[in-house]
Amino acid sequence: MFSLSSSHTFLLYPKVCDMRKGFNGLCGIVTNELSRTAHSGEVFVFINRKNNQMKLLHWESGGFVLYYKRLEQGTFAKIKEGKIQISWSDLVLMIEGIQVIKSSQKRRFLL
Repeated sequence: MFSLSSSHTFLLYPKVCDMRKGFNGLCGIVTNELSRTAHSGEVFVFINRKNNQMKLLHWESGGFVLYYKRLEQGTFAKIKEGKIQISWSDLVLMIEGIQVIKSSQKRRFLL
């Protein structure tokens, strides 16, 4: 069951990640490169070089959970350079393969 929600903090690893890494390898990246605690309850997002595989590492009561998604076609939407913390909605859009190019609202003037 997918037990993540908007109440979690999502941190995107800014470099390319080797998808052969498992729980211990990803925890090592979190500790050594992101200077975070893997047991903190934050969700850590890792993406491969081709941008078609994603792993999410999350600590729940009792142990780690690793979510993995591999796209058969296409790639995940790019996140702005240098952005480490992402929102729940950005993550959902990435997982679903939806890319927001530009959004704007028109102003309405009342006469």
